[in-house]
Amino acid sequence: MGTGERNQEAHVPEGTTGETSGAAAAPRTAASAPRTLAEALRTRPDESLAALLRARPDLLSPVPGDLTQLATRAGTRASVVRALERLDKFALQTAQALAVAPDPAPYDAVRALLAGDDGDAAVVEALPGALATLREQALVWGGDDRLRLVRTARELLAPSPTHPSPTGLGPTVAEATAGMSPGRIQEILQAAGLPATHDPVSAVAALTSLFTDRKRMAELLDTAPTEALTVLDRLVWGPPYGEVSADPPPPVRWLRDHGLLLPASARTLVLPREVALHLRAGRAHRTTEPVPPAVAPLREYRAQVVDATAAGQAFTALTTVEDLLAEWNEGGPAVLRAGGLSVRDLKRTATALDTTEPVAAFWLELAYAAGLLASDGEADERYAPTPEYDDWLELPPAERWARLAVAWLGATRTAGLVGDQDAKGRTLAALGPDLDRSPAPEVRHRVLTLLTTLPEATSPEPESLLARLRWERPARSGPDDLRSRLAQWTLSEAELLGVTGRGALTTHGRALLAPAAGAAEREALGLRAAAALAPHLPEPVDHVLLQADLTAVAPGPLRRPLAAMLGVLADIESKGGATVYRFTAGSVRRALDAGQTAADLQAFLTDHSRTPVPQPLSYLIDDVARRHGHLRVGAASAYVRCDDEAMLSEILADRRSQPLRLRRLAPTVLATTAEPAALLDGLRSMGYAPAAESAEGDVLIARADSRRTPRRTAPVPVPDGPPLPDETLLDAAVRAIRAGDTAATVVRKEPEAARADGSLPRTSSAETLATVQAAAMTGSALWIGYVNAEGTASQRVIAPVRVEGGFVTAYDHTADEVRTYPLHRITGVAELADDPA
Repeated sequence: MGTGERNQEAHVPEGTTGETSGAAAAPRTAASAPRTLAEALRTRPDESLAALLRARPDLLSPVPGDLTQLATRAGTRASVVRALERLDKFALQTAQALAVAPDPAPYDAVRALLAGDDGDAAVVEALPGALATLREQALVWGGDDRLRLVRTARELLAPSPTHPSPTGLGPTVAEATAGMSPGRIQEILQAAGLPATHDPVSAVAALTSLFTDRKRMAELLDTAPTEALTVLDRLVWGPPYGEVSADPPPPVRWLRDHGLLLPASARTLVLPREVALHLRAGRAHRTTEPVPPAVAPLREYRAQVVDATAAGQAFTALTTVEDLLAEWNEGGPAVLRAGGLSVRDLKRTATALDTTEPVAAFWLELAYAAGLLASDGEADERYAPTPEYDDWLELPPAERWARLAVAWLGATRTAGLVGDQDAKGRTLAALGPDLDRSPAPEVRHRVLTLLTTLPEATSPEPESLLARLRWERPARSGPDDLRSRLAQWTLSEAELLGVTGRGALTTHGRALLAPAAGAAEREALGLRAAAALAPHLPEPVDHVLLQADLTAVAPGPLRRPLAAMLGVLADIESKGGATVYRFTAGSVRRALDAGQTAADLQAFLTDHSRTPVPQPLSYLIDDVARRHGHLRVGAASAYVRCDDEAMLSEILADRRSQPLRLRRLAPTVLATTAEPAALLDGLRSMGYAPAAESAEGDVLIARADSRRTPRRTAPVPVPDGPPLPDETLLDAAVRAIRAGDTAATVVRKEPEAARADGSLPRTSSAETLATVQAAAMTGSALWIGYVNAEGTASQRVIAPVRVEGGFVTAYDHTADEVRTYPLHRITGVAELADDPA
C-alpha cells in the first residue's frame, strides 16, 4: 500500500478541513483533537495539502521534507504576513476576531464576536466559508470546539500597547490587572458590589464574570454618571487608551474605581476588552463586511458602440506607438546616468505626440514592455527602436494591437509612477529602473475581470470598483494605497489602449482574459483578441487625394509602403479621421536625398492619387530637383564644391555663412573646419540644396535609415512572490512530503537511547545484509541510515525487493519510487514496529 493511500485512510476529525459549519459539526473529543498544527496537517487528505501549497506557494521553496517542516514554515512571520495580506475583508476580520477570542475558542464564541448579540444573519451564513479559507491556508487549525489561530498570526493581530488591534479592542481584565496589587483588586470588587475573594486569581475571575454578564453589567452601568458614559463612548471603538492627570475628574475616577477603566501606566487608563464588547453589543468590529460590495453599473451602451469606439482608440494607439518610434528612428534621447529619460526629453516627446507628459510616459513604457524600444548599449547610450519593432510593423494591425495589449496586461512596469519620488526623494523617470510594481499585473487582470461581472457594454461606477478591490485585499489597502492607484491607472490605460470603450469592457478585451496564463496561453489569447478586433478596424487604403494647396489627404489608414514613402516626401500636418500631408521644399529635398529622382516622385504621386497631380506640386518637385546637388559637400574637415564660381562667391558674401568659417581653396572649392553634416544644415538654412558626396566624388544617398539596438528581450516582469505551482509540481510535492513524513514518524524497533537523539541506526555489515535479505523474503519494510556519494546522511524507509551483487533494490517510501542502494553506504538498519491496529 502506498504512502498516500495509508494517509488517506487515516481518520480526519470533523471540522478540520472546514467542510462543515459550526452548527453541523460535532464536537471532537480531547483524545482525537490535534495538539499541534503538524498533527492537524497530518489528518488532511492530499487534495487539502495541495490547496494549501497552491494558496501559499512560498511554502514550496524548497519543498518541505515532511509535515512538521511544512507546519514550521507555515508559522514563520514572513509567510504568515504574506498569507494575511491575501485574505479578503471578512476572512481577515474572522482572523482578527480569533486573535481577541480565548485560545482555543469555540465556534460559537467566534460567531458571537462577528455577528454580535443580535446575530447578523449574513455573518452567520458567511462564517463557515471564512473559517474554511483560514483552515485551508493553515492559519487556523483544530475542530469547531477548539479553534486555534497560529501563534504568529495571533501575535500580529492581537492588541498591545505598541500595536493596536484593528478591532480597536484593548487587553482583557486578566492582562490589564497583571501587575496590580491584590488590595487594589479587592477595592474594585467592593466598588462593583462583588464579595471579597481570598486570592487575586479568583478576584480577576469574578470581575471578568461581571463584565461578561450582560444583565449585571447593564445594572452596573445604570448607576454610572452620565459624564462617565460619555467617556466610555469615546473609547469604545478604539483606541482604548486615554491619558489622565494625577487628579482625574469625578466621571473618570468613578470608572477607575469600578474597574471599567484600568491603569495601563501611571498616566494612562485602558478600557478592558470585556467592557468594550458589552458596550459594542458583543461585536469585535464596528462594521462587519461578510459580503463583498457589488460593482455598480454607471451607464449602459450598445455593444456595437463600445466595440467601435474602442477599435478607433486601438488604431490611435497603433499610430501613436509608430509615431513615437518613427520620431526616434535615427536615434532617440540619451539615457540618464541613473537610467531612464530626462524630464526635458519627456516633455519633447509629449509635444511631438501632441499629448500630456503622463500619457507620453504610458506610450513609452508600453513600447518598452512590448520589446519595441530599448537602449542601444553604446558608450553614448541612447534609446532606439529594436529589431523586433521592424518585425512588429509587418504584422496585421489587429495582431500588432494584441502584442501591445498582452504586454501591457503582464507588465510590472507602472507608467503612472513617473514624476513621483522614491524613498530617497529622487524623481522617478520614464523608462527608469524603479518603476516595477509586482502587484500591477494581478490588479489589471482583476479590474478587467470585475468588468465582466457587469452586463455587456456597461461601464462601472469607479468608486464601487475600488471598494470591491479594497474588500478583496484589505491588508494592502489604505487611503492612498498602491492597489487603488493601480486600479485607477488600469481604467485610464485600458481606455487609451482600446481594451475598453467608453469605460465598458469590449469583446476583444474579454478575449484577453484568462487566469494564470503562461507565455503560450497569453499568445493564444492575444490571437483570439486580435480576431475579435480585426472586423472593427478600418481597412488600409492605397490612395491619397492631392490638392492644389500643396497638401494630400489620406482618407483612411494608408498601406505601409505608401505611408512610408509619403512620410519621406511630405510632412504630416494634422491627424484625425483623415491625415493631411503637406509638401514643402524641405520634404521634397528629403526624398531626393533618399535617392529618388524628380521623375520617380512624379510617377509615385500619379500612381497613388485619385486626383491629378496639381501644377504647383509638380513645379515644386521640378524646381527643388533642378537645384538639388548643384553644390557638393564632402569631408576636408568639410568642403563645398561647385562648378559655378559666382555661387560660391555669393555664399562667402552672405553674412549667414560666417558661423561656418568658410574659406576659398580654389575658384570652385570652399573649405571649413565644420563637420559635413553641420555644413549641409547651414547651407540648407540659407536656402541652398547641397548634396553630400563620398571621397570618390559620388553623391551619398541619405536614406531614412534607422538606428536599431542589438537584439533585446522584453523586460521580464518582477514577480509578486513565488510563482504559482502547476498541478504536476503540486502532485510531486505532496507525494514527497507524505513520504518524508512517513519516514520521520514511523515507529521503529530499536533501543530507546537510539530513538532519543534521532541518530542514524548503526549495525554491522553482516547484520545489515542479513536483515535486508530477510526483509526481501518477507516483503516487510525497514528503516535505514544512508550516506550518499556527497557524504550527506539521511534516514529512509524502504521495502527491499532484491539483494544481489552488493546492492539492494527496494521501494523507497521516502522518495516514493524504486531505487537501488549500495550496501556499503547503508550505516545500519532497523525493523519497523508492528502496526498497533
